[in-house]
Amino acid sequence: MFKLFSLVPANEPTYRPNSRGVTVPIPSTITAVPGYPTTLVVFKIKASRFWQIRFWHRGRMHKKSARTLSLRLAQTRAKRFYEHFLAGHAPSPRNVLCTTPDRSTSPESISEPTFAMLASQVMRSEQARTERGDFSRDSLRVMQNRLDTQLLPRWGRLPVTLVNYERLQQFCDEMSSTLSSTSLSQYLVIVRKVLSHALGLNLIAKLPEFPKIKIITTPRGAFTPTEYVQLIRAARRMTGVHYTNVGEVKQSFALIREADQLLPPDLAWAIGFMVYSFIRPSDLKTLKHRHIEVVRKQQVYLRLTLPETKRHHKPIVTLQPAVRIYERLRQHHGSRGMAASNDYLFLPHLRDRNYARFVLSQYFGWLMDMTDTRIGPHGQRRSLYSLRHSSITFRLLYGQGIDLLTLARNARTSVDVLSRHYASTVNAEQNIALLHSRRRLS
Repeated sequence: MFKLFSLVPANEPTYRPNSRGVTVPIPSTITAVPGYPTTLVVFKIKASRFWQIRFWHRGRMHKKSARTLSLRLAQTRAKRFYEHFLAGHAPSPRNVLCTTPDRSTSPESISEPTFAMLASQVMRSEQARTERGDFSRDSLRVMQNRLDTQLLPRWGRLPVTLVNYERLQQFCDEMSSTLSSTSLSQYLVIVRKVLSHALGLNLIAKLPEFPKIKIITTPRGAFTPTEYVQLIRAARRMTGVHYTNVGEVKQSFALIREADQLLPPDLAWAIGFMVYSFIRPSDLKTLKHRHIEVVRKQQVYLRLTLPETKRHHKPIVTLQPAVRIYERLRQHHGSRGMAASNDYLFLPHLRDRNYARFVLSQYFGWLMDMTDTRIGPHGQRRSLYSLRHSSITFRLLYGQGIDLLTLARNARTSVDVLSRHYASTVNAEQNIALLHSRRRLS
């Protein structure tokens, strides 16, 4: 009687090389690792259910099992395997700096550390910062996305020593037509992090000069009080209406499930709640009943103890109308058994909270199209975030004697951001009464 063994690579514990052809890569599974030399690939074989890693270096093939069924995780482990290997075979820093590769030499044949290798190390450091609470997960995702979409395809296989001022300037020139000055400067911040890491490892002699980018900020267009009332009334009127029955159907609505294609009452509540509570659109998906406390003292308001956002964790206090909105919302969802302390405020039946925010965002865009309020008077394209802008702007216009520091802290932002992005839309004539006021002299 024969005993059967699972045939897997040598670094897997049950490896038994007693059959032919089972360790040959399956051609349809061979996948390159983005941003790395084309010789670094992951693939599958008949002898194992796991992904395998291999790359060619100086006349020799190096292989290892990724020990995972996930392609994405296999590619991540392939990067680490490749980097750890080169770390022990990389030329000395002096040789790296003095090397001038021939222009006919392909990036794959250059053994210098590449931009992608250093970027991967930087991302691991940023991941550690995220776990320590020094860096937000949203910022980490944005950084990884910018590397994957623009930087790694452009410079991933290039030796880090060749990412110089000329290439940085060329990148800025090419992307100026598609990126804002703010986004462009943020891409350069990522490149600077990678090159600073290389400098710390003595892989480059100094940081190259970076192109100068003048940041031009365009404040998000706030709604006027008239437009806000128009939006609220339209949201209430359209509650329960199927989007295909009114106006033009946009392609993005195809991503909304059929069961969610009726305009929910939550949209009208979300609009009013944002204007009276200063919260960000991202808070709509995380806000639960346990985060809210109704305070009835000399002033009636809600105290919102939200999860930390942008390194701000202080409670937010709302205006009084937010209390009425919250009570109506709680009564509505409570009748359906969805107003417990751990239930979400808006669209509580949707467990995928990113999808819940997407639904609210899509319907708000549709509502702006219906009311012709999507574009502001200065050409700004509005979104859910414009409601936060409106909330802060209304306080600056109509709040009696309110100071920027108090408003900034309650809105979980800084005075500088408040002045540059929110107060920039307030002009002197809008506060003419305050300018004409006089102190009483005793």
